[in-house]
Amino acid sequence: MARGSSAGYDRHITIFSPEGRLYQVEYAFKAIKTSGLTSVGVRGSDSCVVLTQRKIPDKLHDADSVTNMYHITDKIGLVMTGMVPDARKSVTRLRSEAAQFKFDYGYDIPVSFLAKRAADLAQVYTQHANMRPLGIAMIIVGIDAEGEKMVPQLFRCDPAGYYVGYKATSAGQKEQEATNFLEKRFKVDPNPSLSYDDTVQLALACLQNVLGSDLKASDIEACVVRNEQQKFTRLSADELEAQLTALAERDDDIATRDA
Repeated sequence: MARGSSAGYDRHITIFSPEGRLYQVEYAFKAIKTSGLTSVGVRGSDSCVVLTQRKIPDKLHDADSVTNMYHITDKIGLVMTGMVPDARKSVTRLRSEAAQFKFDYGYDIPVSFLAKRAADLAQVYTQHANMRPLGIAMIIVGIDAEGEKMVPQLFRCDPAGYYVGYKATSAGQKEQEATNFLEKRFKVDPNPSLSYDDTVQLALACLQNVLGSDLKASDIEACVVRNEQQKFTRLSADELEAQLTALAERDDDIATRDA
């Protein structure tokens, strides 16, 4: 329990402190950072990519069964950062919401509406004393059709029930450092026309920068959605290695040019 001026105000989720804060919601945000993982999402002109660190907590675990990437529909997916049980429960509920939408209206749920439903459900957990906020941040990606045009979508939803669309975003332990890196990149060009390769390599460069070490394909997992395929697809180890190699060569070219 918090001490000092905040003592007692974190006993129940529905109690405001004198400063107008809900401490249990703030604790949920801290739970995301204590997961030890950092996730990044970037939206390009014709694609979106989400990637996160890949850590196997126990040598006896089957590595193929450990993931933070989840399909919601064939075209929409997300990366969860935080408490894995909370994440799996939320994924099950969102899949149900997407299936019900398709049953009711006859077409796939838009990414923006799914993000809104995820935020609405998360916000309910901040209202009742018999619940606790979910300790997860979700970065949702997909492709929406606007007329004949296909538009990549990237949303982030947090434990407070706040959601908004992003050009690029991050979540987890090194969230602030990743956000600073992305803000510098988009400050130079606020509306870059990123190709698929540029989008993937920007996300990889961001994660590599905040972790302070060269990445290996086995250290990360990445999924993409593209206008061409409109499928939420996991990148293989070979595809990740090719992107990491291209990123390293590009950095070498920049260093040589600057010298």
